[in-house]
Amino acid sequence: MPRPRRIDEAVPANRRSGLRQDADAPAVDAQDVRPAEGYAGDLAPATAHAWAQAGRAVLVDVRTDAEREWVGFVPGAVAAAWKQWPGMAPNPDFDAQAAAAAQGGRPLLMLCRSGVRSIAAARRATELGLVAYNVLGGFEGEPDEHAQRGHRNGWRHAGLPWRQN
Repeated sequence: MPRPRRIDEAVPANRRSGLRQDADAPAVDAQDVRPAEGYAGDLAPATAHAWAQAGRAVLVDVRTDAEREWVGFVPGAVAAAWKQWPGMAPNPDFDAQAAAAAQGGRPLLMLCRSGVRSIAAARRATELGLVAYNVLGGFEGEPDEHAQRGHRNGWRHAGLPWRQN
């Protein structure tokens, strides 16, 4: 049997999961996506960056405004906080912001601090009928043995573009 070229060929359940392969849409390579429950899948930061740069998807930073301001941000990413600072209350505008980011049927690449809130955001976007992925490790990555982020995985650890004010 030949190796599948797209995720919907590799995992037939993805045909029903909201992962669409329209004739005009770029193919999704199965080796780039780690299967996930409730959304299109998980991507390594380098893959997410490549997809965003190629126009295959839009990067959505679901961290709070404070996190982007104090810790750093990815130039060109759409800001759509999953929760808001202070208090981490749900963002009442998230649904509209996610739908606007996906305009034209573009898949969404959800990025948070460590790859946890972005899973919830990807699941919600999928419930809205959008195609959404989680970026593994998030912006800062998982904490290391000293409880510090940025040393183990994530967007910054991968050396991908970011800025700080």
